[in-house]
Amino acid sequence: MSLVARIGTSALALVIGVIYGAVATMGHRHEVRIGEVVIPWGIVAALVGVLSLLVGIRLVAGGRWVAAAAAVGVVGTVALLTLPGRGGSVLVAGDVIGTIWAVGPALIAVLVIAWPKLPERRTASLVGA
Repeated sequence: MSLVARIGTSALALVIGVIYGAVATMGHRHEVRIGEVVIPWGIVAALVGVLSLLVGIRLVAGGRWVAAAAAVGVVGTVALLTLPGRGGSVLVAGDVIGTIWAVGPALIAVLVIAWPKLPERRTASLVGA
């Protein structure tokens, strides 16, 4: 891949990471109440989405740098949206779910980017079959 293609791919991954980080931050607080039981499906979906996004980009783009660009987009957006706004309102509350959302994408990003590259499998050729 040429240098221009790598830069373009990384820039696109960064933009996708920013968009996903913003959307997931808005939805990480969703929950379902069944009687007294609360199921926080929003945080689970958001974290699974971050993992899927980064692993998918790493597999498709074939390297760590593009996945790192997407991770910078997600983690940077989450960090920015964690800060209080002008009126003091916050999108990420200071409770357990908010803390998991503030730290979780960064931990997932480190794991996905640092994961060793698996050796390619050799395919057996069927000569004379």
